[in-house]
Amino acid sequence: MIQRGNAGPICNLKLVTLLVALSLELPFLGAGVQLRDNGYNGLLIAINPQVPENQNLISNIKEMITEASFYLFNATKRRVFFRNIKILIPATWKANNYSKVKQESYEKANVIVTDWYGAHGDDPYTLQHRGCGKEGKYIRFTPNFLLNDNLTAGYGSRGRVFVHEWAHLRWGVFDEYNNDKPFYINGQNQIKVTRCSSDITGIFVCEKGPCPQENCIISKLFKEGCTFIYNSTQNATASIMFMQSLSSVVEFCNASTHNQEAPNLQNQMCSLRSAWDVIIDSTDFHQSFPMNGTELPPPPTFSLIQAGVKVVCLVLDVSSKMAKADRLLQLQQAAEFYLMQIVEIHTFVGIASFHSKGEIRAQLHQINSDDDRKLLVSYLPTTVTAKAEVSICSGLKKGFEVVEKLNGKTYGSVMILVTSGDDKLIGNCIPTVLSSGSTIHSIALGSSAVPNLEELSHLTGGLKFFVPDTSNSNSMTDAFSRISSGTGDIFQQRIQLESTGENVKPHHQLKNTVTMDNSVGNDTVFLVTWQTSGPPEIILFDPDGRKYYTNNFITNLTFQTASLWIPGTAKAGRWTYTLNNTHHSLQALKVTVSSRASSSAVPPVTVDAFVERDSLHFPHPVMIYANVRKGFYPILNATVTATVEPETGDPVTLRLLDDGAGADVIKNDGIYSRYFFSFAVNGRYSLKVHANHSPSITILAHSNPGSRAMYVPGYTANGNIQMNAPRKPVGRNEEEQKWGFSRVSSGGSFSVLGVPAGLHPDVFPPSKIIDLEAVKVEEKVTLSWTAPGEDFDQGQATSYEIRMSNSLQNIQDDFNNAILVNTSKLNPQPAGTREIFTFSPQIFTNGPEHRPNGENGSHRIYVAIRAMDRNSLKSAVSNIAHASLFIPPNSSPVPARDYLILKGVLTAMGLIGIICLIIVVTHCTLNRKKRADKKENGTKLL
Repeated sequence: MIQRGNAGPICNLKLVTLLVALSLELPFLGAGVQLRDNGYNGLLIAINPQVPENQNLISNIKEMITEASFYLFNATKRRVFFRNIKILIPATWKANNYSKVKQESYEKANVIVTDWYGAHGDDPYTLQHRGCGKEGKYIRFTPNFLLNDNLTAGYGSRGRVFVHEWAHLRWGVFDEYNNDKPFYINGQNQIKVTRCSSDITGIFVCEKGPCPQENCIISKLFKEGCTFIYNSTQNATASIMFMQSLSSVVEFCNASTHNQEAPNLQNQMCSLRSAWDVIIDSTDFHQSFPMNGTELPPPPTFSLIQAGVKVVCLVLDVSSKMAKADRLLQLQQAAEFYLMQIVEIHTFVGIASFHSKGEIRAQLHQINSDDDRKLLVSYLPTTVTAKAEVSICSGLKKGFEVVEKLNGKTYGSVMILVTSGDDKLIGNCIPTVLSSGSTIHSIALGSSAVPNLEELSHLTGGLKFFVPDTSNSNSMTDAFSRISSGTGDIFQQRIQLESTGENVKPHHQLKNTVTMDNSVGNDTVFLVTWQTSGPPEIILFDPDGRKYYTNNFITNLTFQTASLWIPGTAKAGRWTYTLNNTHHSLQALKVTVSSRASSSAVPPVTVDAFVERDSLHFPHPVMIYANVRKGFYPILNATVTATVEPETGDPVTLRLLDDGAGADVIKNDGIYSRYFFSFAVNGRYSLKVHANHSPSITILAHSNPGSRAMYVPGYTANGNIQMNAPRKPVGRNEEEQKWGFSRVSSGGSFSVLGVPAGLHPDVFPPSKIIDLEAVKVEEKVTLSWTAPGEDFDQGQATSYEIRMSNSLQNIQDDFNNAILVNTSKLNPQPAGTREIFTFSPQIFTNGPEHRPNGENGSHRIYVAIRAMDRNSLKSAVSNIAHASLFIPPNSSPVPARDYLILKGVLTAMGLIGIICLIIVVTHCTLNRKKRADKKENGTKLL
């Protein structure tokens, strides 16, 4: 039971005690994967509802994780293993005495099993949207990978593959192979295979079979069709991030085995650090030490869970503060839209409200028809109370009472909590919330909402939203539109195509177009809301020119909404709407358009917007992300814009980019990113993302390079080449988009503290350059990179500092003392521009005496760069690029040995010449003296 009153020290002590008592349950209550006593708890694997029922899938998942646990334990030198795992069975499968879900859902899963419209074939794949050492989003397996034993020949055993992907997901390390650059020239002028460790052996294979290495290099280029086939039997024990399929590979590359020269993503993203160095530096290993003894850990335990009927309760604030800034009206409009359009059929929905006390407004009612939806809308609050005091705990208590009426439990239920009140006793109900097994989505209204409201969502794995007191903000409807069932069935969920709002002057209009692509169109709804007086004049044109007017819309004058449902599948193309303000006062007019997938065969384009951290302190920037995909195909070249609304002040718009620079980690992976640091005030900020694509050929592509297990084409055994079955083709795919597409997604909210009042000094440096590349062209080196900005990835930096060395360790550990490159003629371009700079590394080609540390055998230089702004704030040092000072056959520069020989010969010749000259001069002098003596003697005789 939720108590209210003066908490005091005793109540706080009780709260701490209860939290400690519940701590063992935290892995199952929204806290995600937790590491305790060397074992991972709470790993969630979810099967997509579109996957056909197959019990072998469950058995193989169990076998995979069990094998992975022991393999991981040994690979981490007895540090970590998997203790307990939950497998979420889709509701589309038959009930089989599975346990009931609590707060688990497909959208929260660490590992997902799905195969429709995948971009990566059967490649196990990890979505990594952040940098080195940072956790990823999820691991994805296909059912075919988990069921087809023939694939293990190319990928290796499933347990080993899982450890490879787990290292991507949990520890933020990257692949050590590179399909685009399978070979490189090392510092000793040798052709090497991109691998880690370098001790892994194999043979070169040309089109007709084994061939010497020289046959793979023609005119400085690697011959097409040439590949490297690895020996099936190896002595090398590393590395799991390169080729986990080799039986000898049982560990990650460490400092002694890591190949720092290989042109792979691990070296680029992690500044040439080994995978093990990154892993050992993670928070997991700060608290986990090797287990004593020689015994293996216990095998993992598995729980099979399945969602039952969906149960939702709206918990709505009706205190007097809801009368401010039309908060109640916005709530009514958004809640009506949610009940009529968003919440899925067969869901049980109830309504509770609260001020200083809670009240049940509607018991659970299952939605089976539009009449059921309308009935629930009739229970929404229409007035507020005179009391300003709120008790959020009382409201949640009534919400739990509502859902308990179904089967006596609150497990698996969803609470949508909307409030503008400041309840300082909200912490009193945290233990009850944790033990309820319910997920709480919170929507904070205005600047007066309780500061730690989001903690309830954080602890239960719910979403967090903020609605500013701005008349033309559509954030409330965006928030309700984002809340879905979480089943992962995108074909049943609503997709938001448009969300806009504008303060329209009298006798002016709001006019715009929304694109309906052919992947959506079913159950399409246009929603128009207004703030005062009556509805605007509405004119809507479909792509064929058919007109819809205000009288075609269903109008609710109480909630000030008008909606139009398009029967069947809406026509693909551009829909144009015009809202005319026919009144004599300013009107806040808003438009929302949503639809569903037009076919269950092809998934629609989706946008998932989110931030890296939802709570931070100035001057730390917010990293905004938008994952734009069609199924699992990343969409390239989209126009993606983020709109950030503060508690007070105007919204800020920001273009997100997928260029592999600044906040964006990998180019062309479909994740558009940007830094946001335009903080106006302390408090909450709301995020919304628009993504659209003009009519054209939309390019769908896999990440390149991406984080996925390597498929090995074949092996050599006893001198024989054994090729595996051809890998399922993957790669770029061009799809004609006659009309383009338009999408909108709420990214929730984040909060910022410590923002100084008024103008603050420049504290934002240029962002780190992460895509520096170096290419040797004749006798010069050409560098290329994406320009950072004056502040992170915005604006224009002032200058660059480029340094080079032929010692990798020197430039890595002591950048400031590496050799400075003259950049006096290099002027930084605006952020996002591709920079190109060419220089001559003569200091390394004019003789070995100029080479640091006397490394006479090295023919490779290492280069790094950093940018500076007008206030001399410096970016972090970039990734380290390298270039060979050697060009393959017939055009290579004079090697150091030949240089020394030539120098010795020239020196000897010079010495011989000097000696000869001395002899000649001496001989001439002696002859002259003899002639002088003879002349003198002759004179005497005379």
